[in-house]
Amino acid sequence: MAEIYDVTDDNFEEVVIEKSYEKPVIVDFWAPWCGPCRVLKPLLEKLADEYNYVLAKINTDENPHIAQEFGVQGIPDVKIFKDGKVVDGFVGAYPEPKLREFLEKHMKSKLQQKLDEAKMLSLQGKREEAEKIYKSLVEEFPQNKAVALEAGKFFIKEGKIDEAIEVLDTIPEYQKEYYVQAQALKELAKLKDVCDNLQPENELDKLYKEAACATVDGDYERALKLFLELAQKDKNYKDEAARKGMITIFNILGERDPLTKEYRKKLAMVLY
Repeated sequence: MAEIYDVTDDNFEEVVIEKSYEKPVIVDFWAPWCGPCRVLKPLLEKLADEYNYVLAKINTDENPHIAQEFGVQGIPDVKIFKDGKVVDGFVGAYPEPKLREFLEKHMKSKLQQKLDEAKMLSLQGKREEAEKIYKSLVEEFPQNKAVALEAGKFFIKEGKIDEAIEVLDTIPEYQKEYYVQAQALKELAKLKDVCDNLQPENELDKLYKEAACATVDGDYERALKLFLELAQKDKNYKDEAARKGMITIFNILGERDPLTKEYRKKLAMVLY
């Protein structure tokens, strides 16, 4: 149950300062006449339970001293308190995606906590327990395509290719960023087959198998190094398997990832 309070001079210390030692406290400085405040307030209330923070709403018209103490000049003004101190904040009405991005710099949503739990269980070899969590999250959050991608990765790693393809196929083409990653994960399924079944007959086969297994394991830096070495030795090996493997990883990581930027340049130098 979300903790949401109307805060005044009388209870500021109790609600904001004291509770910030237990969990993050989001302070929303607002006023009844403020249009953007009316847009932001329901979003902060909606996400309070998901991110497990205390929401403290302060009417600046009725509590000008608190607003002045914390340098509030424009509203809505949102500040995060941890351990009795302001650690971050913003002014204005953020849309939900941007608000989530802001919150996730400081705390994890319940969804992210469940994903972390599933990943940990998988690493511990408790695959059945991890699978139950992934399946429940896919069912509970069908519109969250980041969940579909994480579940797809898990099923591929477990060799459950049909389950992986089924969940990845729920990502529509118009959701371009997620769609590109989903297509890359389908290519990852092919690399899983290489990792599990290729019997190396020469040095190139050995490099390809090692790179494929590193990709499936999520060790992308090692995989990129191995694929690059394979491309340097024979860029035409198995219909440009090295180039295709690296592109698969680039699409999984995204264009802004430092590894993508670094290895795109290195691949270009080998190919051209």
